[in-house]
Amino acid sequence: MTTMRAVQFPHPGGPLQLVEREVPEPGPGQVRVTVQACGVCHADTTTRDGAPAYPIVPGHEVVGVVDALGPDVPGTWAPGDRVGVGRFGGGCGHCDRCRRGDAITCPTGRVPGTTVDGGYADALVVPAAALARVPDALAAEEAATLLCAGVSAFHALRSSPARPGDRVAVLGLGGLGHLAVQFAAKMGCEVIAISRGADKAALARELGAHHHIDPDTVDAGKALSALGGARVVLATTTSGPAVSTALTGLSPRGQVTVLGAAAEPLRVGATALIGAATSITGHPCGTAIDSEDTMRFCVLTGARPLVETLPLERAADAFDRMLSGRARFRVVLTTGN
Repeated sequence: MTTMRAVQFPHPGGPLQLVEREVPEPGPGQVRVTVQACGVCHADTTTRDGAPAYPIVPGHEVVGVVDALGPDVPGTWAPGDRVGVGRFGGGCGHCDRCRRGDAITCPTGRVPGTTVDGGYADALVVPAAALARVPDALAAEEAATLLCAGVSAFHALRSSPARPGDRVAVLGLGGLGHLAVQFAAKMGCEVIAISRGADKAALARELGAHHHIDPDTVDAGKALSALGGARVVLATTTSGPAVSTALTGLSPRGQVTVLGAAAEPLRVGATALIGAATSITGHPCGTAIDSEDTMRFCVLTGARPLVETLPLERAADAFDRMLSGRARFRVVLTTGN
């Protein structure tokens, strides 16, 4: 195969285009992955609107098979290995953050599908450091979503102050939130799902939530407080006011962890933070090993993403479904490879 299918943004704000491209060759320390599935994420709008260079192929929730190795790739990887690639495309290895073991915050780290070509294609090239092993027990379309939405929720929760038996609130029941509810429940937490609409209550409980709060009918912060307050609120919504309201439902020394990129600013009263010693923190997704941990946890506990699939050639339709909200949870592109 000398050419492949790829779906690209031709220019900032442009429409997705299905094109033929040369199959990329891996350089030193790199591998080529034959893509089987790639998730469609809201963060792909960053690629559409503000990538460093165009044309650019989006996609950072990639599952496939190692196809070719460049020079100097560690012997732990071989053609045929089943692998995944998330937003972490490898740090520089030389900056202060990388040297301190915090490569996920590397200021010049690669982001597949944003700073370099991603997975809306039949193949992509990534550094070996970006690879996560995919368990055989996970279908490609399931594993794909876990490489961004999944690892973001899982790693944020296990890095939070929450422990088994603590109350954890999940704000939003979409692509991130429906996974966060499952993870928190399977970690032994008392889970409160906060989402608009009474119809969400049954779904929340099916996913493992013990309580459901509809912010259209009650003040979410007061409702959380009435339950005893949340040790942690995982904010997966893109609504700044919703996050601000949930903050008032924290227990003393509780924490809001922001996972969703809210368009509006968060409004926080300093007195509320000081008096109860509460805090707000942001959380990036995670490295390749964090993705492996997320997938292993799903295999062990039965947690699974809810996805719908479309073929690669319908990437524009998938992107529109994601933006419009018609896709209830996650859309995944499949290549047939």
